[in-house]
Amino acid sequence: MSYSFEPIGVMHSCFAEKFAIPRQPQLAPAARGMLELFAPYDKPEAVAGLEGVSHLWLLFVFHAAASGEQHVRVRPPRLGGNKRIGVFASRSTHRPNPIGQSVVRLEGIEPGRLLVSGIDLLDGTPILDIKPYVPYADALGDARNSLAESAPAQLLVEWSAPALLQAREQAQRLQQPVQELIEQCLAQDPKPAYQRPDADREYGVRFWDINVRWHYPQADRIRVLAVEPVA
Repeated sequence: MSYSFEPIGVMHSCFAEKFAIPRQPQLAPAARGMLELFAPYDKPEAVAGLEGVSHLWLLFVFHAAASGEQHVRVRPPRLGGNKRIGVFASRSTHRPNPIGQSVVRLEGIEPGRLLVSGIDLLDGTPILDIKPYVPYADALGDARNSLAESAPAQLLVEWSAPALLQAREQAQRLQQPVQELIEQCLAQDPKPAYQRPDADREYGVRFWDINVRWHYPQADRIRVLAVEPVA
């Protein structure tokens, strides 16, 4: 038995590459995107009623991650990237089938598109379905997960004076919360969990059309060095 699915839309995201995307939705509220709906779902009747909804479930395709039976056991970053557990006990991007789900905040409804925030989706992610978040059914007070009992600890994010000025200039140009997005994403410590901080090593990532560079002056903090347009 086999099934095939056609995307109902595509996510235009602030995340131009996989590195530094938050490992769960809502960890970076400043992460914004625009969900472009494809015909026939770009018609107003397809989204009628969403004006009374604050959050959405998005079902999507992990289009840039490997999937299949070779990923029966995975190494989640939350467990240090070295401990293997069953794929069904994790939220690894490597799935039997490349399907993901995220809760995002609905910021606005425009013709043929939805404006969302708190996303953890790569630019160009195919969207398979949209469902409204239902608080009484989706937020379970007695739910537990011994592998993820609390949110991960965050690093302190510091700025060099030139980088902070650059971030503010790019925020004005893009009309996006650039400084907030950088701080929220880097505070999650995007480097591999098994990798020790090296003060002499620089890291980089692309958000929108800007390159962000940083290093680890100490194990518990990040210092942003530059925020520059992509050459």
